[in-house]
Amino acid sequence: MKLLIDTHLLLRAAANTLPKKAAAYFLDDENELYFSSASIWEIVIKNSLGRPDFQIDPFLFYKGLLDNGYTELYITSQHTLMIADLPMFHKDPFDRILAAQAKAEGAWLLTTDNVLSDYPQTIFIGHSAS
Repeated sequence: MKLLIDTHLLLRAAANTLPKKAAAYFLDDENELYFSSASIWEIVIKNSLGRPDFQIDPFLFYKGLLDNGYTELYITSQHTLMIADLPMFHKDPFDRILAAQAKAEGAWLLTTDNVLSDYPQTIFIGHSAS
């Protein structure tokens, strides 16, 4: 299965704090793991704003994703245009582009964000450690 991983799960994977339910998706060799360039953009912006939940070196983080076999999904005009067709469940532009990318690419968006789970093609795994 093609999985686009949301930013918070990517950060949790880097910190080795994935919920067990999410870890199962990451460990399944049948799954292809993708990250969006929007996630890197979000991390750079929120890190520069001093957000405590984004205190990671974005350069090392990006390199780590590539070194661990993740595939980068670049933002295209097709992705941005698809946002126009999304219902306004979520107002965060980073999350909206992830939902649009998943839809456009035939991927499933793996997320801990219950609002994102209202969009099609999402797998909501919750926030718990189990």
